[in-house]
Amino acid sequence: MTPQEELALLLRPAAGGLYLVSTGRAQQLEVQRRLYGAATEEEVLARFRASLDRIAGARAVLLGVPSDVGAGFLRGSNMGPQAIRTALLDAFPGFPERAREVGLVDIGDVFVVPQLLHDDMLSEAQKAASRRALYPGVPEPAASRLPVSPLSIAERALDLVFSINPGVAPIVLGGDHSTALPVARALARARKRPWGIVQPDAHTDLLEERLGIAYCFATWSYHANELVGRGGRLTQVGVRASQKPREHWESRYGVRQFWAAECRADPAAALDAIVAHVKSTGVEGVYFSNDIDGTDAAYADATGTPEPDGLSPEFVVALIRRLGREVGLIGGDVMEVAPALQPTPESAARTVALAVRYLRETIEATVGRALA
Repeated sequence: MTPQEELALLLRPAAGGLYLVSTGRAQQLEVQRRLYGAATEEEVLARFRASLDRIAGARAVLLGVPSDVGAGFLRGSNMGPQAIRTALLDAFPGFPERAREVGLVDIGDVFVVPQLLHDDMLSEAQKAASRRALYPGVPEPAASRLPVSPLSIAERALDLVFSINPGVAPIVLGGDHSTALPVARALARARKRPWGIVQPDAHTDLLEERLGIAYCFATWSYHANELVGRGGRLTQVGVRASQKPREHWESRYGVRQFWAAECRADPAAALDAIVAHVKSTGVEGVYFSNDIDGTDAAYADATGTPEPDGLSPEFVVALIRRLGREVGLIGGDVMEVAPALQPTPESAARTVALAVRYLRETIEATVGRALA
């Protein structure tokens, strides 16, 4: 089985990662028709599969992971990838063509079984049952090697992408923040030079486990920090919802944090300090893992855990641009966008529009070319 053939099993056309039979299926298909410039489901599938053949020449790949199984409070970020893609097309109808011109290939969505999170949490019987449902017709022993949970599928898919194109940059649409962990794991195997993570977030996500669970939205940063080798290579920006002081996290885990209060007090100085710190760690590129709740809730409250007194959109955009120019982005994501969780009628549209802005800025900083 070639990497492209396995990817075609693991993934679905963009906006197709949610399993829908009736409710919502028409909207899903309409987004896919717009993304692929296709009239029928058959054309969508054919153009999705053709996109996998373009990975070898890509500068970056776009992957949706529509899973909120790793969340802890309010859920709904499973709808984030489709909502962001829809709003992106509304704001920029020519995006598919321009993406191809700048070297970005949309490789689709991880297909999500919404009751699963990671294969390590499943019995052999459950994995076998899920494989029969997900991969009908795939003979043994090939079927026994295929993952079934969204985090495990995402990790395997990115391993395959890197086997085709080791230098490609992953751009990921979550999903709750646990969906950044498979990206970090795949990057850790693919990158031969030191790299780091810059994480705008209201929360630290540095728990070693949560209620006995190793992998979820609250633990992914702990594992990612181990992957990059500690030493301040995980830089967290915008923290303000923590039961422990900054000194606890920095001394115990070797991370570097810039809390929201200092970023708000003097944005220019904070930007200088963040970039200087990242450079001081010796990394040769950073992955920008952007939890939407790092941004102040006044701008982004359609999310599971909105927090006041956060970063401004202008600050986050300036940080993306400076990291792209001065350090280099090796990829990035937009996480925790939950359109259905809207305290006001304007919340979803405002939050998704900001997510689109962040996505475009991240793509441009990563590939080094403007989308418009």
